[in-house]
Amino acid sequence: MSMRSEQIAAHRPRYQDELAHGLERFFEPRRTTCPWCTSSRLRGRLRTTDHPQHKPGTFVLDQCRSCGHVFQNPRLSADGLDFYYRDCYDGLGEATMARLARSPLAVRLYRARARALLPFGRPSRWLDVGTGHGHFCAEARKIHPGTRFHGLDWGEGVEIAARKGRISRAYRGSFVGLAGQLACQYDVVSMHHYLEHTLAPRQELAAAHTALRPGGHLLVEVPDPESASARLLGQWWGPWLQPQHLHFVPLDNLCSALAEQGFTVVATDRHEPHVPTDLTSAAVNLLQSVLPSEDLPWLPHRPGRVSRWIRGLSLLAVAPVLLALIGLDLLLAPFTRRTRLSNAYRVIARRD
Repeated sequence: MSMRSEQIAAHRPRYQDELAHGLERFFEPRRTTCPWCTSSRLRGRLRTTDHPQHKPGTFVLDQCRSCGHVFQNPRLSADGLDFYYRDCYDGLGEATMARLARSPLAVRLYRARARALLPFGRPSRWLDVGTGHGHFCAEARKIHPGTRFHGLDWGEGVEIAARKGRISRAYRGSFVGLAGQLACQYDVVSMHHYLEHTLAPRQELAAAHTALRPGGHLLVEVPDPESASARLLGQWWGPWLQPQHLHFVPLDNLCSALAEQGFTVVATDRHEPHVPTDLTSAAVNLLQSVLPSEDLPWLPHRPGRVSRWIRGLSLLAVAPVLLALIGLDLLLAPFTRRTRLSNAYRVIARRD
């Protein structure tokens, strides 16, 4: 048995014990009003499953007809967040996430985000919220060599980032909870594909306002729920990323919320932040839904030999197609970025 199989077998008893108590405790009561504007004019946008990890459960996204906000409903509870995040970014999923974070595509995205702040001066201190293992900070330091980068996150990855020298200081915990001790310390606070994971996005923006010095800048990138790709690809659209993404904020809503918090929006961009993986991620999500499952600790037993063979041969057969889709995503990226097919947007706001 491989080392990974041994790790999975070791994790299985805990997962099976949790699942024996049912999934109900992983969800809060269903909302009847929009968490952004409190309107009761809701419609169902999407019903899907956990494509990336194959953990059990069905997840629903509703959309507000009044303000356009898209949100998970019912939302994960504290127990649900622990269950569905576990072994994704850390633990069993750490090696996979590290490979993705070091890929050429990720490095290009990191550098583009860092360059977006160049017109607004050279920051002395920069706090990256939701930093993971600190790979963005390591690349951003090459663009801003005189800047001290600090990182904040819930998981142990932020401590790994500090040990590996990608950040000079690590904060582990809630940004909202830690903001008071970080007051007025930073010239830049960045949130790259972080806000959609949070329970209360407005509180996160308020925390950023607290942590920034007057005149400092907040950099936010999030998936764009108004993207045409989201409509065309439906539940297979990668940025839905259920059940981890709790909120999808339209650009106008985010700009209004920033103004309410005491920011002035100085730049918006619906083009450059596009992540050129839509066709590939949709194909992978679809493939994961039809193939026999791999060995996972939230399954009661390890899949049998025949099932493993079928999965392995199927992946081998479709590998050329996936490689072609990766190439097509990259080839189409310059066109996609110039259209509403772009799947993400960026906002830079100055603390007044």
